[in-house]
Amino acid sequence: MKVKVDSERCQGHTLCAMAAPDLFELSDIDGHATATLEDLPAHLGRTAQEASRSCPEQAITIT
Repeated sequence: MKVKVDSERCQGHTLCAMAAPDLFELSDIDGHATATLEDLPAHLGRTAQEASRSCPEQAITIT
C-alpha cells in the first residue's frame, strides 16, 4: 500500500495526524500534513484508511 497527501488540497486540519500520528507529520508553519511512510506495511492499512476518512478535504490517497 502507498499513502500520499495532496499538498494542494490539505488545509492543515490535523485530523489525519490525530487518527494516525505515526503515519503523518505536520508542518510547524501551517499544519499541513505529509506522509512519513510512502510504502505502508499491511498492518497499518486500517489506520491509514481511518486517517483518510477523517480528512475533510479528502487530501489523502491510499493505493
